[in-house]
Amino acid sequence: MKKIYILFTIGIALIAGFLGAAFYGYFFNSNKVDGSKFLSVADDSVPAVLATSSIPKSDEFVNASETATQNVVFIKTTSTVEYQSPFGGLFWDFDPFGRKGQASSTGSGVIVNSDGYIVTNHHVIQGAETIKVVLNKGKKEYDAKIVGQDPSSDLALIKIDEKNLSAISFANSDDIRVGEWVLAVGNPFNLTSTVTAGIVSAKGRNINIVKNQFPIESFIQTDAAINPGNSGGALVNARGELVGINTAIQSNTGSYTGYGFAIPSNIVRKITEDFIEKGEVLRAFSGFDIKSLSSEEISSLGFENEALKISEVLEDGPADKQGIKQGDILIKVNDHEIDGRSSYDEYLAYQRPGKDFTCEIIRDGKKKTVTIKLIGAEENEKLRMKGITRSKYLGADFQPISTSDKSRLKVESGIRILNIQRGGAINQIGLHNGFIIVKFNGKSYSDAEDLIAAMEGSTGRMIIQGVDANGSSRSFSFYRY
Repeated sequence: MKKIYILFTIGIALIAGFLGAAFYGYFFNSNKVDGSKFLSVADDSVPAVLATSSIPKSDEFVNASETATQNVVFIKTTSTVEYQSPFGGLFWDFDPFGRKGQASSTGSGVIVNSDGYIVTNHHVIQGAETIKVVLNKGKKEYDAKIVGQDPSSDLALIKIDEKNLSAISFANSDDIRVGEWVLAVGNPFNLTSTVTAGIVSAKGRNINIVKNQFPIESFIQTDAAINPGNSGGALVNARGELVGINTAIQSNTGSYTGYGFAIPSNIVRKITEDFIEKGEVLRAFSGFDIKSLSSEEISSLGFENEALKISEVLEDGPADKQGIKQGDILIKVNDHEIDGRSSYDEYLAYQRPGKDFTCEIIRDGKKKTVTIKLIGAEENEKLRMKGITRSKYLGADFQPISTSDKSRLKVESGIRILNIQRGGAINQIGLHNGFIIVKFNGKSYSDAEDLIAAMEGSTGRMIIQGVDANGSSRSFSFYRY
């Protein structure tokens, strides 16, 4: 009986095998499907996404990697840091048990000039007391000095004493397309000369990581793996040309999660050339600020893409002198289409002071072209600081608001508070930089000195009414004895 059962089981298995083979032959051989055809771009049956794919050949990746790794360096820095004890903050700014120590960090850089000039991120060398550079070729180590730093773009230029280095070639970052293949080259986790591949995921990203008064953020987003240590390294195309400088990742863990960001090569080129030729970054300013339109405004104006509105015009600045007004809609600069804040900031970052800047605007439904002369940082700062009065007692600067601010806020007068000092009276009240005092104890002030005198000389209950930096109305009540 046992033998019969075994023979029966074997028979069933053989029959199932024959039937399976028959079905396989019928469904696959009768349709003559050749798996290799799914990768053949010459076959009309290939899905379009495969047929149009521009994945570089392996030797292109190899050549690009070999080129780029010779241009990317390893950077080591040391700095002095203060280590806070558990008692820090209990004695105001004094920590009786705190101590100082040496901290080291690493990053990457890219050779942009054969005479030893290397670009990296500002945050890689910020506060560094010593900077060491290790070349990929020969692993020779050099001391580096800082040529210039630009916190607004998070870029810095350093130099080593060496000649005839292999410098990277620049690509035009305006030409790079979403979906194009790129390589990230750097030194993540101290793993020198690491290359990862991915695509350009997006352009013109603003991720609010540059904490500066005039930040430049228009990042190239990529899914090529970028990790700590990659900062300052190269993002290159399939030809090994520089597309951007790897700067940041978006991650909850501190490690790569699929989102990396690089500063476009056109910004890198302009800033490094400024440092080499002039010793400083020549930032250009238009004399106006902008903000994005809401979706409702875009729809009501009949626009298909994002547009910008002039949100502030600097009094007596270049835009003000040429008649640009708050509320104008900006659609083009120098015949360059503007489709968002990042796009505008990036294009302005390419400009230098003294150049003509032609703005195409829409006002009351009509197009208008206005040409202004761009100004430099020093002149821009003078205009911004115009009319400022400082109070040491109150611990802040006070500045009358501009005519455009009055119109925007619908007030007859107001005094903006700037540069609030820690420990001063204004700081203790709880006011913030940019707050506009519209009334003090029920009275309006148009002169900063009059307001300061009133605040310094008052006692008892006091009330401050005004507008916060984000436009919200607020009031503060306090006592002074």
